[in-house]
Amino acid sequence: VLQNYFHYCSLEMSCVELARTFLFLADRGIAPHLESAVIAPIQSRQVNALMMTSGMYQNAGEFAWRVGLPAKSGVGGGIVAIVPQEMAIAVWSPELDDAGNSLAGIALLEKLTQKLGRSVF
Repeated sequence: VLQNYFHYCSLEMSCVELARTFLFLADRGIAPHLESAVIAPIQSRQVNALMMTSGMYQNAGEFAWRVGLPAKSGVGGGIVAIVPQEMAIAVWSPELDDAGNSLAGIALLEKLTQKLGRSVF
């Protein structure tokens, strides 16, 4: 188990690659570059719900209030957020808050969602 965990923690991606990787969650489980379903629509909905409620660790509630999108952060400073039926957004900045989320990434996503008028609420 730990070997798999450390393997996945060591993956390296650009923000573009990260956003493309998660794009299927914005399109009901369909990966646009494959033009096929990766997961069922209900599974996509469930993953987005889990990301909304726990993807930002103990700050998931505050993030939902400030940004309003399902998201998952990593301790490397990356955050990927899902705009359902539209896009996946990836940001990266290394300085983390006490919960392990990118400070600048959260600030950027908050400003971006306000400017674009995007939120699930």
